[in-house]
Amino acid sequence: MPTRFNYDRLAEMLGQYDMTPSAAEVQGMLTGLIASGTAADSEELMTLMTDLAYDGNPLPAELKHLLQQQAEEVQASLSDRDMGYQLLLPEDNAPLADRVQALAGWVQAFLVGFGVNQANVGNTSGDLREALDDMVEISKLEFDVEEGDDAERAYFEVAEYLRISAMMCFTELGRHEASSSENNKTLH
Repeated sequence: MPTRFNYDRLAEMLGQYDMTPSAAEVQGMLTGLIASGTAADSEELMTLMTDLAYDGNPLPAELKHLLQQQAEEVQASLSDRDMGYQLLLPEDNAPLADRVQALAGWVQAFLVGFGVNQANVGNTSGDLREALDDMVEISKLEFDVEEGDDAERAYFEVAEYLRISAMMCFTELGRHEASSSENNKTLH
């Protein structure tokens, strides 16, 4: 699934609005919200992003549109049968320390977004609860980054684990909520 955003482009766009979270953190937050049941096209999502990522200040129309586009892309990629969801991180040729920092920011922001709907956790599978526990532990780690093949391999393994965990969360919580809201729309 082709993506509209890459890390550098989104970072540049968000920087125009003095947004505090990084591009990885914004995507992590959106993913956490959507994967746990907030619909990408809901006003609730924009209200939450205003509070969580823009210090409660009103979102400029262009920024709101940008976040809405990214939210729709996140939801579409999480729904993709070919497992097309990808974490928005710096390119592979960026320094490993930068990529690890972005990865740490992504998981912390995912947990913030996910935490908004955390009441849903009680009904999840043991596998998902374990993955969420692992994400919490990963978010607490302080990474001492040394360049090398082992460090690169570890980075990719953690990134892949987080990607799969986010999709698992969406499958159990977000997809159910999205189809419930679609059913409610057709009943009206």
